[in-house]
Amino acid sequence: MKTVKNLSLVLVSTIVLFSCKNPEKPVSLTINDQKEDLAIAESVPPEEITNNLYLYVTASTGLSLREHANLQSEKLAVMPYGTRIKVITSEENPTMEIGGIKGGMDKIEFNHKKGYAFNGYLSKFFPPEKGISTKGYADELKMNFPKVVYTETKGGTASKPTNTETLLLPGSNLHEAYYIAKHLFNFPNEFEYPTQKGKENQVIKEKKYKNDRWTSELQVTRKEDVIIKIEYVYKNKGFSKFVTIAKEGDAIKISKTEIVE
Repeated sequence: MKTVKNLSLVLVSTIVLFSCKNPEKPVSLTINDQKEDLAIAESVPPEEITNNLYLYVTASTGLSLREHANLQSEKLAVMPYGTRIKVITSEENPTMEIGGIKGGMDKIEFNHKKGYAFNGYLSKFFPPEKGISTKGYADELKMNFPKVVYTETKGGTASKPTNTETLLLPGSNLHEAYYIAKHLFNFPNEFEYPTQKGKENQVIKEKKYKNDRWTSELQVTRKEDVIIKIEYVYKNKGFSKFVTIAKEGDAIKISKTEIVE
């Protein structure tokens, strides 16, 4: 699996500073520990992946491994984005909310250490590696999740062509799909998952864009304090990109449309 293999290059001598909510104390990952963990990941049977025995960290800034099943207990380590972990026991019912995401504390194993982690930032879908195409990522997912669907449609006119790619993730949820879309389509780092409560229609603009000729923003749609759709909009002179994450049946649909003018 490309994502897991490439982690060994990224994690060597890396110090992780953040958890899913608050800054962390620096945590070093040794070369030997990481190699052992990645070797285990490569030998995981497909049925154990689809049965959620192995999950992946989706928090961009890393996720804390704690000694006990509460957010005040001692931090044993910080698991970087994309890390594969083994689930020992899962907390099925939500008991807390972090960053607008509800979940509980799963008992897990990471780098031969056992502890607890907030499962709202864990996903059965491994995250996309940097630079991978939408189709390439979909093809990798299908190896373990055959019901994943990818489509591509070209349209528009000769002077204004459009291209739409769609990724359908069965059994997913909105925040899980949001973090996949964020890394697959390069959302700005500052755009974390929005809180559930808020205006029915909210626009969150990227802070660095002050010029009217540029647009970089999240458009959030809620109903009764529940997010039902998120769209990332990017526009500059001659180019527009729209990425939409919304529920479709028992799946989440991620669609990206690019327009060249």
